[in-house]
Amino acid sequence: MVVMSSSATAEECLVKNDIIFANRPKFINAKHLGYNYSTVISSYGDHWHNLRRIGATEIFSPARLSATINARKDEMRCLLNGGNEVEDEEEATEFRELMVEVAKKSGTGNPADYLLILNWSSLGFERELKKLAQRMVGFLQKLIDDHRSKKLQNNSMIHHLLSMQQSDPVYYTDEIIKGFIMVIILAGTDTSSVTIEWAMANLLNHPQVLKKARDEIDSLIGEENLIEESDVPKLHYIQSIMYETLGLYPAAPLLIPHTPSTDCTIGGYDVPSGAVVLVNAWAIHRDPKVWDDPESFKPERMDGKEIDMIEGKGSIMPKAHSLQALCKARPIVNKVFY
Repeated sequence: MVVMSSSATAEECLVKNDIIFANRPKFINAKHLGYNYSTVISSYGDHWHNLRRIGATEIFSPARLSATINARKDEMRCLLNGGNEVEDEEEATEFRELMVEVAKKSGTGNPADYLLILNWSSLGFERELKKLAQRMVGFLQKLIDDHRSKKLQNNSMIHHLLSMQQSDPVYYTDEIIKGFIMVIILAGTDTSSVTIEWAMANLLNHPQVLKKARDEIDSLIGEENLIEESDVPKLHYIQSIMYETLGLYPAAPLLIPHTPSTDCTIGGYDVPSGAVVLVNAWAIHRDPKVWDDPESFKPERMDGKEIDMIEGKGSIMPKAHSLQALCKARPIVNKVFY
């Protein structure tokens, strides 16, 4: 295992060698919860490119995000009203239970992923994963079947992917669709809620920041109006609060593991093909050599200027130029946070 704990080594891995490190290790939880590594955690290649193309053009494109804006507005109103407007309480309960179980299993380290000699110790863990994966597959298949049978007529992502399935059933199989749903749920549920909780905690513990944020909203949006997604670009201080929160309290402190497809050299050290590589985002964003007073919550340090990824200091700053392997979900992530 190799851990990158400086911005320089992280830049070497994820900027200068982003394609080499585009692969993910074959962990056992990804096997069972990631459809045998066939989702976006698949190895770099044609399938990987196709999945990213679908994500970029059919799910996270500006047009698709605009088409689903009403769904996000409805969820926002539901949260403001206490979060009790649930049409299918049984389905919602099952979903919450599944998310808790998946978060536990995804966050639980399996020794056999790092030492093959310990394979025998993971048999019980793998059995539990298989059962959880079966429950998750059943839940997702029901969502697809409900949309397919016209029980759910809306402009959702599932409805859109099913319409594409009609034109290309060979590629847009139920497995591909379920894989997309799985990834979006796993990547966007716990991480978003944890980040928002940290942001709220920071605001409550720093009343001067909260006052400045409210003043910005009142002056630019008005006291009687709800913030629209189109308003976010002009709320520079609110954006700085989220960037600072992401920096100090990353939802995934070690990010998602990478593995190089070929032998390479990082920071003068040889990194063999297939090694498990972790990027210590928590340490990088608290590095006193890079950030002034890194332990303090100071949104003002994020001045809102875009930076070029080639010379970037961290993964939280807004990007001027995208990398080939950069996360395609950044647009929807920002919309969910704000």
